[in-house]
Amino acid sequence: MPKDVMICPAEARAKSHVEFTPIAINQYDKTIAQELAAGTFSKEDLIRIQRDMMVIRAFENMLDSVKRQGHYQDIPYEHRGPAHLSIGQESAAVGQAYLLDVEDHVYGSHRSHGEILAKGLSAIQQLDDDHLLKIMREYFDGDCLRVVEKDATGDVKSLAMDYLVYGTLAEIFAREAGFNKGLGGSMHAFFPPFGVYPNNAIVGGSADISVGAALFKHVNKRPGIVIGNIGDAASACGPTWEALCFATMDQFKELWAESHRGGLPLIMNFVNNFYGMGGQPLGETMGFKVLARIGAGLNPQQMHAERVDGFNPLAVIDAIRRKKEILLKGDGPVLLDTITYRFSGHSPSDASSYRGREEVEAWQKMDPVHTFAADLVAAKVCTKKQIEKMQAEVDELILKAYKKAIDLSVSAHADLKQNDCLLQRVMFSDQRIEKFSDAPVDVRMPLEENPRVKQLAGRSRSGLDENGKPLPKQRCIAIRDALFEAIIDRFYTDPTLVAYGEENRDWGGAFAVYRGLTEALPYHRLFNSPISEGAIVGTAVGYALEGGRPLVELMYCDFMGRAGDEIFNQLAKWQSMSGGLLKMPVVLRVSVGSKYGAQHSQDWSSMCTHIPGLKVVFPATPYDAKGLMYSALLGTDPVVFFESQRIYDMPELFQPGGVPKEAYEITMGEPDVKRPGKDLTILSVGATLYRALAAADELAERHGVSCEVIDARSLVPFDYTKVIESVRKTRKILLTSDACERGSILHTFASKITQFAFDELDAPPVVVGSRNWITPADEVEDAFFPQPADMIDAVHEHLLPLAGYSLMRPCSTSDHIRWSAQGV
Repeated sequence: MPKDVMICPAEARAKSHVEFTPIAINQYDKTIAQELAAGTFSKEDLIRIQRDMMVIRAFENMLDSVKRQGHYQDIPYEHRGPAHLSIGQESAAVGQAYLLDVEDHVYGSHRSHGEILAKGLSAIQQLDDDHLLKIMREYFDGDCLRVVEKDATGDVKSLAMDYLVYGTLAEIFAREAGFNKGLGGSMHAFFPPFGVYPNNAIVGGSADISVGAALFKHVNKRPGIVIGNIGDAASACGPTWEALCFATMDQFKELWAESHRGGLPLIMNFVNNFYGMGGQPLGETMGFKVLARIGAGLNPQQMHAERVDGFNPLAVIDAIRRKKEILLKGDGPVLLDTITYRFSGHSPSDASSYRGREEVEAWQKMDPVHTFAADLVAAKVCTKKQIEKMQAEVDELILKAYKKAIDLSVSAHADLKQNDCLLQRVMFSDQRIEKFSDAPVDVRMPLEENPRVKQLAGRSRSGLDENGKPLPKQRCIAIRDALFEAIIDRFYTDPTLVAYGEENRDWGGAFAVYRGLTEALPYHRLFNSPISEGAIVGTAVGYALEGGRPLVELMYCDFMGRAGDEIFNQLAKWQSMSGGLLKMPVVLRVSVGSKYGAQHSQDWSSMCTHIPGLKVVFPATPYDAKGLMYSALLGTDPVVFFESQRIYDMPELFQPGGVPKEAYEITMGEPDVKRPGKDLTILSVGATLYRALAAADELAERHGVSCEVIDARSLVPFDYTKVIESVRKTRKILLTSDACERGSILHTFASKITQFAFDELDAPPVVVGSRNWITPADEVEDAFFPQPADMIDAVHEHLLPLAGYSLMRPCSTSDHIRWSAQGV
């Protein structure tokens, strides 16, 4: 969209060829003796590499024994949870972690026990004793440390190894002393102080999250790189492709200011064990033959793609060293195809019926845990007895952790049946943070000089004149303007705040909310993304997990389907799965359309309310929009912020004095009485507020019915107090929104109101939503969305018979039963 990037027809139509450079495959060929002679490694370094592989193997063998046989070394334990083991993949994990420090962050998959241990062991080697003790004492107030230090022997690094192995295992066994309070479990365990960030049970789930993490480091100039570890089968996942396209956008190197120009510090590492469960990408489910080939299709640098022999830890270390240099020069991102092999099945219940025994045995003959040990002995780095002694020490380390982790008197589960339990407390963080960094904000002009700020200064803050008469909309602060005022103000306060999505820069947002931001903000704080809804939300998750505040936008509510996993499995869950350790200050703006038919006019707000962990708001007035946006951009929880395209131009008609110029916050969860009444309560969601008011006008004028109209404003959380108070007075309630009636949040509201105020009701609550159809064309959509007449029909038929009234459309109980039987 930038005007200075001209699309030249002569160039676009000229004859040419796309040239590719060869992609390196398993090029590392140095021996241990050569590396020792070159001083690349000391003998101690090489022995540590072997030890770390042995720790992972012993840990995974222990879990395999527990899952398959119900015991480890004859000590019984029933682990009912999952265990996706990485037996055979140890050298790939250890080689990757060897050169990484705690500022280098790794994100992984469901098969990441080895990566947690490898990165943790590398961090323990690098950190001094004081730092290690500080981490262990402060992490969750030392809960994990108190378990392991009781019988600790040896030095601080030995204690830290006990801590790492126990904390990981306790998490897998859902113990409260685990690294994530037992709320993450096997597939989601992580430990940020060592640079181990969330591992993901969704295949490819860490792809876009790791891109967002790298984006945070790049935008905020934080040290370190990011590695996204995903499986080879994840290469077929849509979010993975979206992540790769996002990561390789030209603008990072060509449009961003010199201070921030350069590629993202990211390695997308495909841990290529040649299987996706039982499917085999090589020769069956994919066509690339060599996964590294993917990089050639993404940018002219081919993502510096390379295949690396993950069965040789030194080859992986060499690749990480070279690729890290590329990233630090600003020429990322990088794609690695790290081949390895899992000797065990996808999980212990997998009998490996999809592969032959001879294949597994051929790989086992090259088992790095054994072959690297033999090479160390051959190179006189150590003796066989030293290897055996080290194995015994490792086995004791694992057994020690196992005994503690299975003992409920030492390692208890969190009591999730008690009131205000741990999980209930960590679903939301509910904090208010003014800014996530003390760095100066990067802006292009003083706020008061912004052209839109100047323009809005001349508009009425209210939609009514001094006599209460409506003013022309173009002379008033509208919803889009109120949103803009809150958003631009926060950009001048929180330096980590970024906004992106489709058509955000230059265009000003598809519905003009961002008009004026382009003039105010540099490229790295406001930019256009690919049309990749999954990556828009997924990268926001990664950006927030690293400590920033992203404001991202989906142009239409209907496009949420493209980002379903990222909204429902990622955005909603990481605060609670971290045991309350992490925060998720993401604001996801979602615009609800109309007049564009079946795929651009749906209200899916109810879908979001069904997912625990999301806050959901839907303001319908400028005053509420500004106040709720301030609250969202100051909070620490994920907020899905719905906006209706029908009413972006609506001025403030309710708040005395109109929309304040200064900042203010509206508490989420508080509905607002827009019009008091005594005979009937109407609870509306979103743009139906104005149709509810029209219905209330007609009911009052023609039938003498006084309606109390309440705007929900927030859907999650929701405080029923004002609604119950109203129902006690009116004894009847109608609920309305533009969402399809079936499965609507309105039914949850109605059910709760019935439960909370049953004795106060003269009739059951009545829901008036959109029809359970596709959204028809604009010319006839008034038959689909609830209109004032539909509300009055429902009042007459179900709540309060109106003298002399004739129904506009059928809506009896028998009609609803018949429609339900038809599925409509």
